[in-house]
Amino acid sequence: MPTFSFELPDESATEKLGARLAERLRPGDVVALQGELGAGKTTLARAILRAACGQPDLVVPSPTFTLTEVYETPRGPIWHFDLYRLEEPAQVFELGWEEARSEGIVLVEWPERLGPLLPHHRLSVTLSIDNGGRRALLDGEGRFADL
Repeated sequence: MPTFSFELPDESATEKLGARLAERLRPGDVVALQGELGAGKTTLARAILRAACGQPDLVVPSPTFTLTEVYETPRGPIWHFDLYRLEEPAQVFELGWEEARSEGIVLVEWPERLGPLLPHHRLSVTLSIDNGGRRALLDGEGRFADL
């Protein structure tokens, strides 16, 4: 399957990518946001959530300490997980993982913390710092294989 690469020279470019992704998401989808600290995972998640909610000024706190936040959108709930502090994959069940997967759209930062629980059918977005800006590599499995 092809991998798509996007340069994100500024926050506006990240917001545009987030809006395009938000248009395609539907309940049952999982978006795995990967990258080192500061690569832009939360920025892209915010852009997706603001576009999906139709509220460009929506306050979207990082769920680093709460581990998850839920947003109601016209397409159903979007669950935003930040698993950086997760110690074991099974702890995700305490955060509503099964409910999120069955009812809504899932955005997950630090998806590698899920180990074998990371769904095979997903959109993986790997963000990296690139010449002062960012780069996003999109790689789809399942429904997202035909990006």
